[in-house]
Amino acid sequence: MIDITSFGSSSAGNAYRITDGHTPLLLEAGLKYKDLQRALSFRVSELAGCLISHEHGDHSMAAKDLVRVGVDIYTSQGTADALKLTGHHIRPVSALQQFTVGSWTILPFDVQHDAAEPLGFLLANTAGDKLLFATDTYYIKHRFVGLTHIMVECNYSIKTLKQNIAAGRVPEVLKSRLLRSHFSLENVKDFLRANDMRRVQEIHLLHLSDNNSDEALFKREIMALTGKQVFVAGR
Repeated sequence: MIDITSFGSSSAGNAYRITDGHTPLLLEAGLKYKDLQRALSFRVSELAGCLISHEHGDHSMAAKDLVRVGVDIYTSQGTADALKLTGHHIRPVSALQQFTVGSWTILPFDVQHDAAEPLGFLLANTAGDKLLFATDTYYIKHRFVGLTHIMVECNYSIKTLKQNIAAGRVPEVLKSRLLRSHFSLENVKDFLRANDMRRVQEIHLLHLSDNNSDEALFKREIMALTGKQVFVAGR
């Protein structure tokens, strides 16, 4: 059993608490530390660690504060260097090199984003649950079996983006960055089709764009494709 709570899932800030009932983890630290404290009911010290995908502020804002209060940060060396994170609470990890935190066995994997050394994470627990976390990427080359929970970015729809550009609501210059740094609805569908979905219980759609997404449409289309329970992470 995995419990997932979203504290923020947008360009304004991203942070999620997950637990299997034994080991609570924070995925991303993209909120002000005071806001994280409140979201965690001031029980920050109960976290077994925090995984950070990359250095952009909406994913890492509170990283130094978490280190200061003794929370271990698991992230790539490239991300740690970009954020100037140092000290014994920084635990550099590398793509495809497995590590453990409490009851979780975690496999980082490389993703595609305009950052120093971005990572996604595959988390498995001792009960047989397997959670995929991938955000801020336009492509995932890896394939996964036995997933039970999926947390994946679904930032924009290509159709909506083109409509907004044509109407002048979104500058044309932003199109190329979105296409080369974020996961579209269309790419999410391709990714889900390419993976083993037989055991999946929940799909959580993350980091929806304020301008180029449609929460109800995205949820409806992913449910229709997969037949699974779909949630849109709270922003």
